[in-house]
Amino acid sequence: MALLERFYPDEYLDSAYEIDFEMLYGQGYRGVIFDIDNTLVPHGARADKRSIELFERLRKIGYESMLLSNNKEPRVKMFNDEVHSRYIYKAGKPMTGNYVKAMELMGTTPATTMFVGDQLFTDVWGAKKAGIRTWLVKPIHPKEEIQIVLKRRLEWIVLFFYRRSRGR
Repeated sequence: MALLERFYPDEYLDSAYEIDFEMLYGQGYRGVIFDIDNTLVPHGARADKRSIELFERLRKIGYESMLLSNNKEPRVKMFNDEVHSRYIYKAGKPMTGNYVKAMELMGTTPATTMFVGDQLFTDVWGAKKAGIRTWLVKPIHPKEEIQIVLKRRLEWIVLFFYRRSRGR
């Protein structure tokens, strides 16, 4: 199973909104990199009250934040116009280059950065390759593009072995 373990998240939760960011700040984390679609809002949706409040909360705690998306700039900018973070679009996840660039822009290191996303083969794998602690969250909305639907089928296999390895 070692082959599959490279895709295992460090943490797996129902939602990005249940992460205890205050506790993690106390543990030394200073930067959070987020995927957008199906992590913070449904695919293609504008920022909502919950996501706006999350970014306000992160700023009050003292975090730097970054949006890292494989989407084109108009989509990423539309979301960011409401949450006021920094962003990298057309990020090329799971390649690590833009994870590293995000940390440079935030002034953080892999040890002080966390990544939150909804896909194993892009979000989690790329962050893990960059040495960043990962939180996989369940997709917010089931409606997705066909290429993502196909990846989800493969993710189920990985998550089956992940859960089994954790005794759940």
